[in-house]
Amino acid sequence: MIWDAGLQPERTALAWRRTALSVLVGSAAGARLLAPQLGVFAVVAGVLGCAFGAWMYVSAGARGRHATRTLFEDGHLGRGPGAWPLAATALFGGALGVFALFLVLDHGLGGILTSR
Repeated sequence: MIWDAGLQPERTALAWRRTALSVLVGSAAGARLLAPQLGVFAVVAGVLGCAFGAWMYVSAGARGRHATRTLFEDGHLGRGPGAWPLAATALFGGALGVFALFLVLDHGLGGILTSR
């Protein structure tokens, strides 16, 4: 046996779950802190971020269970879910970076884009 029984999938699932919880907490805190400046847009962005974090949390558990099951049954990982969870997380992080850049540039312009 070239792997330790179930530990790699468990560690990976736990790492993805920590990332998901970070996204959830960051989205909720961001919505709360940015609501006075951005209004409803901050709430919508926060809800979308929380939904993405919840999806990440649930899918991490499913991927971990699938990996453990295939390792025990087949002795190898076989074909998993692919790279789409990683790609979705990268796209979410990139969108968050663009949003943060927008806020920084707007602040530098004196808030002309987000002022009411």
